Amino acid sequence: MVRKAELLISTVLRGGVLLSGAIILGGLAYFFLSKFSTHPLSLSFPHTLPAVFHDLPRGEPLAVIGLGLLVLLATPVLRVMVSIVAFALEGDRTYVVITTVVLTILLFSIIVIGGLLGHGAHPQVQHSGLPFVGLVFAGSLFAGFVGSLVGLGGGVFIVPLLTLAFGIPIQAAIGASIVSVIATSSGAAAAYVKDRMTNLRVGMFLETATTLGAVCGALLATVVTGTVLFIVFGVVLILSVIPLLVHLGEELPQGVHNDRFSKALRLASSYPDQRTHNTVAYEVTRNQPELCMTYMAAAISGLLGIGSGTFKVLAMDVAMRLPMKVSTTTSNFMIGVTAAASAGIYFQRGDIHPLTAAPVALGVLCGALAGAATLPRLSNTLVRKVFIPVIVLVAAEMLLRGFGVL
Repeated sequence: MVRKAELLISTVLRGGVLLSGAIILGGLAYFFLSKFSTHPLSLSFPHTLPAVFHDLPRGEPLAVIGLGLLVLLATPVLRVMVSIVAFALEGDRTYVVITTVVLTILLFSIIVIGGLLGHGAHPQVQHSGLPFVGLVFAGSLFAGFVGSLVGLGGGVFIVPLLTLAFGIPIQAAIGASIVSVIATSSGAAAAYVKDRMTNLRVGMFLETATTLGAVCGALLATVVTGTVLFIVFGVVLILSVIPLLVHLGEELPQGVHNDRFSKALRLASSYPDQRTHNTVAYEVTRNQPELCMTYMAAAISGLLGIGSGTFKVLAMDVAMRLPMKVSTTTSNFMIGVTAAASAGIYFQRGDIHPLTAAPVALGVLCGALAGAATLPRLSNTLVRKVFIPVIVLVAAEMLLRGFGVL
């Protein structure tokens, strides 16, 4: 895609992020400056689109925050729609079809699956005032910064922070984690796409598998217990560190050649490296294993309520042999769509509590923008060195959740 299309997608992402952030911040300020801040927050709050718009004219601050969260959750969907237009303007029929398939699966998940599964009593969350909001914002700032560097959504930090430090119910913590994934993806991708570090074709190609996997994971979550799966995939992640250690000192993959699928789909690309001031060209291989791995990653995300960015980065770095910075930026581009496929379910179930998700969203957005400004100046080797301890932390969290500690 040419620069004009990339700028169009970046502008849509940036606009969605800024608009949602402004609405959420305004809703928070309105809440704390009004009589509503004295109300116990264990009471109900609007968690459907009709309920949000019903409460807005009545001046309910939680409805304002809910609107901002809805705008944020809708941003990845709008990005996919705009991508179809961008590919159409380029006359790229192949990727118009691929992106249309992604949009169809995404809307099916949100409207149909969300309508079927998006019911239930929302968790009771007690609010602790401004100190709570400030501390959650600070923790989310860190999560967004690290998440944007290594292609994750920040949920690995958000869930333990909310459950262990503040006693937030796990359902609300997972709902806030979904928000953090979308916020990281939208905030960081706006910059990465503009800077031409994201491989849009690889992202859209793999999103066909991730959206389908997210739908299947959400359906399986109704009949399959996640306890054993947490343990299994925690062990898998630990073992996945081995190939990363093998390539620890590798700045760029060597000996990689396009396979026939990469040639047909024109996946090879390049990116401007701000660290070396050179344009780095790279080729892509082994797409079939990558499709399977990203499908499984998305299914895990929908089934266990975790971000699947870890598996996506592993798949692109180990299987497709993309440069590490391209793997993390393309993962950032994709994880928002994966999360959006299940976000409707979490929102309609009332698992996305406004005063828990709001500081998470704002903190992660600020952190993601800071991380996006930092990554271009780092080496691929350093990014991999940052990614390895994070993946160990993710594995530890999954094992702890599997054994019932979290």
